[in-house]
Amino acid sequence: MNLASLLRHASLTYGDRPAISVGTKVHQSYGELADRVPRLASGLANELELKHGERVALVMKNCAAYFEAMFACWHAGLAVVPINAKLHPRELAFIISNSGSAACFATAELADAIEGVRDELPELRQLVSVDAAAYEALFSDTPMPMADVVPEDLAWLFYTSGTTGRPKGAMLTHRVLTSMIMNYYADVDGIEPQDCMIHCAPLSHGSGVYGLPHIARGANNVMPESGGFDVAETLDLIAHWPGATFFFAPTMVTRLINAEITASADTSNLKTIVYGGGPMYLEDLLKAMDLLGRDKFVQIYGQGEAPMTITGNPKRIFREADHPRYHERVGSTGLIRTDLEVKVVDEQGEELPTGEIGEVICRGDVVMVGYWANEEATAKSLKDGWLWTGDVGSFDEEGFLTLKDRSKDMIISGGSNIYPREVEEVLLRHPGVYECAVVGRPHPDWGEEVIAFVVQADGGTVDEKELDQLCLDNIARFKRPKEYRFVTELAKNNYGKILKTELRNLMDAESA
Repeated sequence: MNLASLLRHASLTYGDRPAISVGTKVHQSYGELADRVPRLASGLANELELKHGERVALVMKNCAAYFEAMFACWHAGLAVVPINAKLHPRELAFIISNSGSAACFATAELADAIEGVRDELPELRQLVSVDAAAYEALFSDTPMPMADVVPEDLAWLFYTSGTTGRPKGAMLTHRVLTSMIMNYYADVDGIEPQDCMIHCAPLSHGSGVYGLPHIARGANNVMPESGGFDVAETLDLIAHWPGATFFFAPTMVTRLINAEITASADTSNLKTIVYGGGPMYLEDLLKAMDLLGRDKFVQIYGQGEAPMTITGNPKRIFREADHPRYHERVGSTGLIRTDLEVKVVDEQGEELPTGEIGEVICRGDVVMVGYWANEEATAKSLKDGWLWTGDVGSFDEEGFLTLKDRSKDMIISGGSNIYPREVEEVLLRHPGVYECAVVGRPHPDWGEEVIAFVVQADGGTVDEKELDQLCLDNIARFKRPKEYRFVTELAKNNYGKILKTELRNLMDAESA
């Protein structure tokens, strides 16, 4: 099935309902959006001369044109390459070039930035600003019929964040994204036409992917006027739009709950916060539930290579506060999604018993078909149909998966494995610690030693001896940080993930 069918089906039943809104105002109904998409698809094929299967880059801040351009590409039989708008122009150029994108839609300021590196993009034939008259001119053609696609056709080229090198393009087909959509209804949340999704996180990644099941159910997709995440604006939108769902990185959740204005805000319209993309520490989660409610949260663990969900905790897990293992459950990454196989294995790929730690691998229709133009990386990640995630974790006796860390982040000291997240969870119990990140530093005798980077809470002071005692009271002595570094902020990528690579590079530079 062509993913463009989602919009066509929704428009038949919910034609008068809001499809795209900006701020508190409706921008397009489903009927209006479904009328424009085939016209734009015709412009792509006839005016821009794009052929079936070619790639189109989307370099836009969150805006009304995003889903319009995306669905027009699918309608025309093209694949989209959504790219984070916060990247440097040369990073944008790398992805556009690597994907072989023949055309690019961009918001005005980003179109100017791409023009500045146009000499690095010999294959890019067309660059169209969605804010210019040239974009509207593409709607003048007669609507074209929806292109026939097969489930294995490329739909979305999803570039990884590139925290350990050049980003790689995970090839997501129409089948992969259809599987993701159906799993949303099965394991994540129900959606009604009167609901909405407010897109504070980039549409180029998780928020955009989760917009698809909302479009399929005729729900409203709301773009903040700022084009991103601002706590005050977010709270205003929650107060205005009923049935509000968000996809948040954990750092966005902590920003929301730590803002003074949140405690007195009207959040009665808040339906769901789906969080994922990095570790959510238990102390932050408990605070969020106390502030916003236990029935508002869904936790997911996934990757761009298996979009959005490998395992997850549905709302019922958060509601069961009287369960004897409540903290362990909500602190885990949840249960295996309905349509996926997931195992924890050793280095040879042998499945490990319950409780033993190994690499997480998964297999199913939601898994990518490989990396674009990168056979070596594909061979490393996909083995006999299984995606090797690079994440380290273990299952408990109830089937809940708990992640320890990325395999590259694990610290080996004196022959013992130390998982930074375990230490970070303890440090965050101190009321004076706002954020922290634990990394390994080379040591001549022990191999590595534990170093903690700590951001203090506003107005708070942290005593190293108190942190030491906190660790000694909760974890083995050898896991205790050998040094605490107090910093004003932790380096993060454009999706809010802490860049431990940058912290290690800083220590390496100091050593040199």
